[in-house]
Amino acid sequence: MKKTLLAATLALALFGCRRADVRTVTIEIPDLAPANQAQVVAALSKYNGVEKDSFKWDFQAKTVTLAYDSLQVAQTNLRMAIEAKGLTVVYPPNTTGRAGY
Repeated sequence: MKKTLLAATLALALFGCRRADVRTVTIEIPDLAPANQAQVVAALSKYNGVEKDSFKWDFQAKTVTLAYDSLQVAQTNLRMAIEAKGLTVVYPPNTTGRAGY
């Protein structure tokens, strides 16, 4: 009986753990132009959690939308990586009351 209970508890613990938390983010870059596309891709491709085939560009709205795994990389790190390439990024106001919005 103890072995069965232990095995069931272990199985639930293993299957209950999240291994991925894929989210979508839209990042506003006021200076975004087709010429900056390679810079942004280079800045974000170094992160394991970024889905490299998910980039959707809107040069009229000056935004890029992409999918990323929040268990591997934070949204703020993505924004900071773009800024490190010399582009300005608009940070939305934190209305959630939580860090890492």
